[in-house]
Amino acid sequence: MKLKSKHSPQKNRKMVGIILLLTTLLVFVVLAGRLIKIVASDEVSGVSLKEKTKELYNGMDKISAKRGSILDSSGNILAEDSVSFSIYAVLDEEYVQTDGTKLYVEEKHRETIANILHTHAGIEKSLVIKQLTPQKNEAGDLITTVEFGEKGNGLNFDVKNKIEDELEKKEISGIYFREGKKRLYLNGKFASYFLGYTSITENEEVGMMGIEAAYDDILRGKEGSVIYQKDKNQNSIPGTEQVIEPAQDGAVITTTLDSLLQLKLEELLQETADKYKPQLITASLMEAETGKLLALSQRPTFEPETLAGLDEESAVWLNLLTEEDYEPGSTMKPFTMAAAMSEGIYDENERFLSGQLEFYDVSINDWNNGEGKGEMTFRQALAWSSNVGMVTLEERMPEKWQEYIELFGFLKSTDIKVANEVSGTVQTGTPVDRAMTSYGQAISVTHLQMQQAYTAIANEGKMMKPYLVEKITYPDGTEEVTNPEVVGTPISKEVSERVLEYMSDVVHDAEYGTGNQYAIEGISTVAKTGTAEFSENGIYNKQSYLHSVVQIAPKEDPKYIFYMTIKAPTLDGTTANDIISTVSNQMLTRAMTLRESN
Repeated sequence: MKLKSKHSPQKNRKMVGIILLLTTLLVFVVLAGRLIKIVASDEVSGVSLKEKTKELYNGMDKISAKRGSILDSSGNILAEDSVSFSIYAVLDEEYVQTDGTKLYVEEKHRETIANILHTHAGIEKSLVIKQLTPQKNEAGDLITTVEFGEKGNGLNFDVKNKIEDELEKKEISGIYFREGKKRLYLNGKFASYFLGYTSITENEEVGMMGIEAAYDDILRGKEGSVIYQKDKNQNSIPGTEQVIEPAQDGAVITTTLDSLLQLKLEELLQETADKYKPQLITASLMEAETGKLLALSQRPTFEPETLAGLDEESAVWLNLLTEEDYEPGSTMKPFTMAAAMSEGIYDENERFLSGQLEFYDVSINDWNNGEGKGEMTFRQALAWSSNVGMVTLEERMPEKWQEYIELFGFLKSTDIKVANEVSGTVQTGTPVDRAMTSYGQAISVTHLQMQQAYTAIANEGKMMKPYLVEKITYPDGTEEVTNPEVVGTPISKEVSERVLEYMSDVVHDAEYGTGNQYAIEGISTVAKTGTAEFSENGIYNKQSYLHSVVQIAPKEDPKYIFYMTIKAPTLDGTTANDIISTVSNQMLTRAMTLRESN
């Protein structure tokens, strides 16, 4: 038996229609309510439509701050930021301003643009025409922005302005410039490890070595920001830029370096490196009364702008004057003499037998294989550089001598404000170790520690802190000036004068002096030479040596201290003192000549 529906088909269809109508009305009401809410609140899911519209048609970019320059002591630029430009063209015919002004390259202007770019930037006309002719990419889309190869990059202000002026006169649009930044080092190899270099990291210029790294936070300045309008293709519309926060340029750092002296030093060191092929060279010229570093360098070195020299397998990544310590050898002996004089356990006329000294379980030998030079006075011991003489003095003041090592600053970094400066070490495990420090073995120092210690001898007992930064000039005009700083008085004026007198014997004593090459005509100089075995993997190398000299001028009123080390040069019949004196004598002569002319 069939069951009949309560409703006829017509009624069912009517009911379905009513339900659909009500559903449609409900959806309409919900959508209308949502739309009204959006219009009223200007938000969707908490996101502001107004802000999104701004983002669509407005852009914001950072304004790079100009990195502060680094200057020499006379204000000459050593390192500075340089702006360069890359040229590009827009070919998109929809790239127009709201008033209809065309901002793209028109076909009728291609030949003229080619002539302009060839005249001022040297870009081949055929390349310009080719680039300005619309082409499609692999996806079949029109290429709307083009560049012009290597010659279209790295343009300076002058070229950019000439191109822009000529395009403006001819009312040609569509050619634009992207601004870039490059750090320039105007003198090439010039105190490279102390000036340092910069690298672009995450679109920021960052100091990577030397002053560039140590003072990076004040050199880099502070970025600003600019807003601009964008077209429908999200390209910026020229002329709509508005600075909302100006950039603040970095501080300017004035160094103590004298460019005339520094360039001379670089020239002399390069000649020495090329001729004698040493493993390493370090050299510096310091103002004795203040601690100012006037010139300093090392070999191997590198070009800060191109990093040529750091891209080799044998590259040295250390600032050898501050980051590497070494056993100085006999240039330590004037400090032993100064300590003995200060402690009153020294008589310059007392005699001892040079050559060999049995000391505990070892034999202390003088530099001529222990042969010695017979009996001599302790004053002659310094001129002749006797190890036996120094150990004899150390035996009389073993504990006090260790104190003088610290008083002369050998176990503390000079704090010259460059990265990774080391402090040096001293071996004190046995009496033999402690005795060896009196002639510069079993103790490790840095180049600048030696320079600092010698200021006490050259400057009436006052030890001056070395410094490289003369002043910092901030964007608001305020200055932070570095003043000379006395960091200790390890010896008296009288002792310093006596040590200088004995160091004069090194140069001028015909019989005992080991540094006659350091005499300079017309300039009274004093010096102390040094030759030290150097340790490799804990074993002393008996075949090659670290040679060094400290030379001070003039003797009567010291103005300059020159210190140089050279490791394992190829001597070929010459001597280390001949090599070093060629550099040091010229540097001191140049310094004294410049001083007299000022």
